[in-house]
Amino acid sequence: DNRSMIYLPRQLEAELRQRLFGGKALFLYGPRQCGKTTLLRHLTEPFGDEVLWLNGDDLSTRMLLSGITTARWRDLLGKKRILVLDEAQHLEDIGRSLKLVTDDLPEVQLLASGSSSFELMNRTAESLTGRKFEYWLMPFSFAELSSSQGLVAEIASRETRLLYGSYPDVLAHPADAPRHLREVVSSYLFKDIFALDGLRKTSLLEKLVTALALQIGSEVSCNELAGLLGTDAHTVERYLDLLEKCFIIFRLRAFSRNLRNEIKKGFKVYFHDLGIRNAILNNFAPLAMRTDQGGLWENYLIAERRKLHLNQPFPPWQYFWRTIGQQGREIDYLEEQNGQLRAWEIKYNPATRAKIPRAFRNAYPTAQTEILTPENYDTFLRESEQIP
Repeated sequence: DNRSMIYLPRQLEAELRQRLFGGKALFLYGPRQCGKTTLLRHLTEPFGDEVLWLNGDDLSTRMLLSGITTARWRDLLGKKRILVLDEAQHLEDIGRSLKLVTDDLPEVQLLASGSSSFELMNRTAESLTGRKFEYWLMPFSFAELSSSQGLVAEIASRETRLLYGSYPDVLAHPADAPRHLREVVSSYLFKDIFALDGLRKTSLLEKLVTALALQIGSEVSCNELAGLLGTDAHTVERYLDLLEKCFIIFRLRAFSRNLRNEIKKGFKVYFHDLGIRNAILNNFAPLAMRTDQGGLWENYLIAERRKLHLNQPFPPWQYFWRTIGQQGREIDYLEEQNGQLRAWEIKYNPATRAKIPRAFRNAYPTAQTEILTPENYDTFLRESEQIP
């Protein structure tokens, strides 16, 4: 439980507070242990006894809400103004249960959290069309930590973030970081995936995640991974999809518009949190002793940039760019928004000569380009605060 630690403000909090009692249910998605419950407790604290808190992980809650009616909701809520359903993805017929509250009890503010977006989204999407706002919460971002702990301190923590990530418990108990991360990987990481029907090949999933952890920053294909794991591409695609929906990994697609030899279908896989990635490989060696510094740095910057955009109404599209062939030219990260293209080449060692490929400049002459290194990355991870 993170309530014992000093509360660090989340950027999302102001937005959620503003939305309270605005006539919409508020849904909060994100990985387990990333602070959803703490945020909801902090948000609802001022309302004291006016909050009914139910946890979908709890069997008695699931029995209580089984086949629930509007009259029964009225009994349960009494005079309470806020209903919190934590880990709501475990509740059966969740869409209908929530629809009863939003339709028949408009004076009640509904807050729901879930650690696997697919279950909750698929089962609530149709029944709550137009009646909800959805938000995503990840482990702490560079922007959040630099505003609460100071920019200088957060830049000084760079190696710690690359090795241990930024889960709340990791920040609260840094000495226990490896133990906590191993615990998350062994107890929680696949819990929501295994809860799905028909997913029993746990060893295959573990092998896939390990293969992805070893290939951060490299282009991967379902066919290659299938060959490596001794399965078929369809199974790999399904598992990748589930890993994305449980907020373990995310994919960057290849960008292509102009050149005949641009890669069209490739993708790269990154982890939302590097502490989880390193725990999967059981490798917390210091950066100076590692061979994957470049991959860690690339993953860190792209994942942090993604956190910045996560709850924007119209975030930019995110890509990487590469041309086919042995002399393939590459750019690590691109964003496209309102027809404007921005491109960044990411280098861990500032002494390495890095440049934007001429083929890219010629094909996209209006694109803004920049080289990111440990010497200049902080504005890249905070600038979205100013974007309208």
